Amino acid sequence: MTTPAGGGGRRDGGGAADGAPVRDPGLQPERTRLAWRRTTLSCTVVAVLAARQAIHGGATAAGLAGAALSALVWLAFLVVAHRRTLALDTAAPGPLPSRAAIAAAGCTVLLALFAVGVLA
Repeated sequence: MTTPAGGGGRRDGGGAADGAPVRDPGLQPERTRLAWRRTTLSCTVVAVLAARQAIHGGATAAGLAGAALSALVWLAFLVVAHRRTLALDTAAPGPLPSRAAIAAAGCTVLLALFAVGVLA
């Protein structure tokens, strides 16, 4: 069996039984897991600051709605991140599904919009 010029397989030139290159068991899954945790922490800080701003700045209907929506989006992001970190525990994790990527990006954009709504 031959490997691509970039060297995607094992060093001895072999691969998995189905022809796919063997996964390097390096630290990449751990780095990805840590990145998901950092991003979740950032989303948590945004949601907490939105709630604090809504309560501290005078409880208006728009501020409370923005804080409540921020909390819901934070929970949605938490679910996406938790599922992804669990998927990284497998021996050969697959790529991030497109639905999960869209959900994570959507949660990030929505958190930013709700933060602007809370400040307005």
